[in-house]
Amino acid sequence: MRRRSGQNGTVVIQSGFYRVRWRMDVDGQEARINMSQIIAPVVLDKDGNPKPPSPEIRRKAKEIVEQSGANSEARFREVTLGEITFREQAEAYLKAAVSRKRNPLRDTVSVEGALSKWFYPVIRDLPLSQVDNLALKPIVEKISASLSPRTVSKYVEYAKQVVKSLKGPNGEPVFNRTWDAETMDLPVVVHSEQKRPSLKADAISKLIESSSGQEQALYVLLAATGMRVSEALAVENKHFTNNGRTITVEQQVEKDAPKIVKFLKTAAAKRQVDLHPVIAEYLQRYRALKTRLLFHTANGTPHLYGNLEDRWLTPRLENMKLEEAGMGFHAFKRFRKTKLRGARCLEDLNNFWMAHKPKTMSELYSHLHEEVDLRLAEAERVGYGFVLPGATALTVAPNAPKFESVEDVQNAA
Repeated sequence: MRRRSGQNGTVVIQSGFYRVRWRMDVDGQEARINMSQIIAPVVLDKDGNPKPPSPEIRRKAKEIVEQSGANSEARFREVTLGEITFREQAEAYLKAAVSRKRNPLRDTVSVEGALSKWFYPVIRDLPLSQVDNLALKPIVEKISASLSPRTVSKYVEYAKQVVKSLKGPNGEPVFNRTWDAETMDLPVVVHSEQKRPSLKADAISKLIESSSGQEQALYVLLAATGMRVSEALAVENKHFTNNGRTITVEQQVEKDAPKIVKFLKTAAAKRQVDLHPVIAEYLQRYRALKTRLLFHTANGTPHLYGNLEDRWLTPRLENMKLEEAGMGFHAFKRFRKTKLRGARCLEDLNNFWMAHKPKTMSELYSHLHEEVDLRLAEAERVGYGFVLPGATALTVAPNAPKFESVEDVQNAA
């Protein structure tokens, strides 16, 4: 747009007149056409020669160009990009987002759902050029009446991405909005008030004791590893190494389809999770009867974790009077994280097992996750924190090394 704006026009002398020439965008083509318009008759000097254009002639030339709309950003968008609506751009954005090579979206279900329910009813056919802070404000107010501030912020971010996704020939956003939370009256996200319930050790033990078969094994695996349920449901026998002490996490089950996919939620999610010997022995007995998937339907297909939550977990939590908003399978992951921190697990291994990417330079430089023996020893030392039926050794073995700090581990290495 910068190269198409700011035209003053070129004043020329032609056939006894001062004329202004400029270039204009036209519908249906990228190239611009040349335009020309008479300004005034030529003024001659005393020798009969045409005088150069005066400041007044140049001012009039500039006015003609401005009035033509050649410098209008709105005209540029309308002619070269078309007056696209919010929904049209949203559909184009989602289509491009799943097919692009750089950071593609794996799942657009939540985005499509949020746009369809909250945004399309209000701004579906609104030109994208008019989607701004004021356009989103009534939508924010409506969403805020039903959903948490964190969810409102996430949904608004979807709309921002749609607006930002329309780009000009140079790759820059056509509508470079300055989004303002106060103008939209976006609710403040207070992290201390976020609903992140976690299961306690007693609850985990009761869930395991009251269940059996696949259900019990799933609870044990989730609580002892902190794996996401989508990852746990995709675990196969081949993923166990180190005599059953280590699980390689490299795939997951799709949210809405009984299908295993090779991508994970984040890059850090591709990892290895080490088990306490008691947990490894329990899972060894369980998976002895399995040929491939540890958890599967009667037809051999992967479980959908939404179905398992409705059929298994939620009813048991309701009976235990522990069910509340946010208390799903992710509560097991919070339990494991709490256990690791409470046991002073080495932070590098804590983050590695929990699929949390390194943040500090020290964490980036550390290669403790490559020290398998130390990982196994640390997994045994920190324990698993709940009662496992039939297990006799709930604490660390007497000869297992104990590491209280990174320095201890490095010295042992």
